Amino acid sequence: MRTGGRRRWLVWLALAAALSSPVSASASQVAVLDWRRAVLDTEAARSAMQSLQQQVAPWQREAETLRLELEALADDLAAAEGQPSPSRVQEFQRKGQRFDRLRRDILEARQEAEQRLISRLEGRVDQAVAQVIERHEVEVLVTPDGVLHSGRDLPDLTAEVTRLLNTY
Repeated sequence: MRTGGRRRWLVWLALAAALSSPVSASASQVAVLDWRRAVLDTEAARSAMQSLQQQVAPWQREAETLRLELEALADDLAAAEGQPSPSRVQEFQRKGQRFDRLRRDILEARQEAEQRLISRLEGRVDQAVAQVIERHEVEVLVTPDGVLHSGRDLPDLTAEVTRLLNTY
């Protein structure tokens, strides 16, 4: 099971257990944590994203150049009365495919960098979350997307977890 799936399952299980108990959860016992944002806001994440930016910068420059060329080619093809030149159509298709590939490569590189970071920090995240849960006496910890409705603002522990992660 993926980390996110496991965490979501645990959150729902904890929520169900808390709601099924005779005493409902009080305001201090329920809190919100966006664990992914907590990880991605750390100094380690900033450093990893800076390295990633350096890695993909040439791809981004090439993609921007291709985007401009594709816009110009599209204008030329639209302006061509009758049949556009087959060589211009092929050039447009070739450059469009290259642009799409660069866009996918950049996205994949970002996702892989994020996943490596999350995997590397997973144990520390668990430790930081445990500390924050204990400090605030939280019985139910939910993700922001797991809250369907709340009549009041729930404490958001994300920034505190990020601060703890930055100290490890």
